[in-house]
Amino acid sequence: MPEQMTVGVGAGARHLGVDRVVDLGPLHPSAHGAYRLRLTVSGDDPVISAAEPLVGHLHRGAEKLFEVRDYRQVLTLANRHDWLAAFCNELAVALAVELMTGMDVPARAQWLRVLLCELNRVLAHLVFLAPLTRDQDGGSTPGTRAAILGREAVQAVMEEASGGRVHFMFNRIGGLREDVPLGWTDRVADALSTVDADVIGEFAASDHLAGTGVLSREAALGLGVTGPIGRASGVDVDLRRDDPPPPYRELDVTPVVRSEGDALARVRCLLDEVRQSVRLARACLERLPGGPVNLRLPKAVKAPEGSVYTRVEAPLGTSGVHLASRGEKTPWRLKLRTPSFNNVQALSALLSGTRVADLPAVLGSFAVVVGDIDR
Repeated sequence: MPEQMTVGVGAGARHLGVDRVVDLGPLHPSAHGAYRLRLTVSGDDPVISAAEPLVGHLHRGAEKLFEVRDYRQVLTLANRHDWLAAFCNELAVALAVELMTGMDVPARAQWLRVLLCELNRVLAHLVFLAPLTRDQDGGSTPGTRAAILGREAVQAVMEEASGGRVHFMFNRIGGLREDVPLGWTDRVADALSTVDADVIGEFAASDHLAGTGVLSREAALGLGVTGPIGRASGVDVDLRRDDPPPPYRELDVTPVVRSEGDALARVRCLLDEVRQSVRLARACLERLPGGPVNLRLPKAVKAPEGSVYTRVEAPLGTSGVHLASRGEKTPWRLKLRTPSFNNVQALSALLSGTRVADLPAVLGSFAVVVGDIDR
């Protein structure tokens, strides 16, 4: 039997040491929280034989906090567990309350929501793609600069519309907080023109990623993996096509699906989804109707007794909300189904057999946000 050792490792695997726990790096969103892997490695050229993701370091009790806040206030908490998908998370909760109360959201608000969701998706994917474009010494490349330029351009128009850079807080029960500023749609079109997925892909989709960190379709289905990670393994599920809000029904959404399931497939899925989101956002700009963007609500919003489940296609997968009410102005129970919580367990399946030298690239292709795990 080869000698084995159990170590805690992050993206700094090149500095591997016994019982050493390393952050995933300052450019990875998981640097905002404690993300840890327990790996069993063996051999002279170390290979991972077992992997266990360790979660729970960042637990916030968000679901319990929902129960003591009214339906307007819960949106403040809803955008904080996945800080890269803040708008989509707000929307999932707003849709649940609107479904329970039978609200008919104005058409302009619905189209703006779809537009902002796609901008949010571009922003989130570019955050994960930017580190993958760096050279072997960690230096910037044209792909890195293109990813950062595109992200900042999209971030600027999201910030202009909402007033928030990270926590947008732009959704409201019954629509949006307010209409977008005059000339904003033109600036969105300009921002989208700066997103150059071809240049980013030239550096991010490297051939050395091929065949590493393979997640089979069977494992992805068994673990409930969704989003670009699941679609890279052949899981043909995208709620924008399969369970769409009304505006998506008028748009041509074709899920980006690959069958290889390796790190390269995951990166290419992210790149292709950036291209698709840019196309969908432009289609929203062309079809954006006029009119109001919200409903006039009573001072206290109360959902009738009962329960509903709503879900949206967030950047990293299915973001679901199970809302149960007893007819009061606060939820009796508000349970979140977050994509990163389901997806992170897939590391146990895909890291087995991976060389430690390939670990940074494999983890870089595996997009998770720790707040979404330990909400």
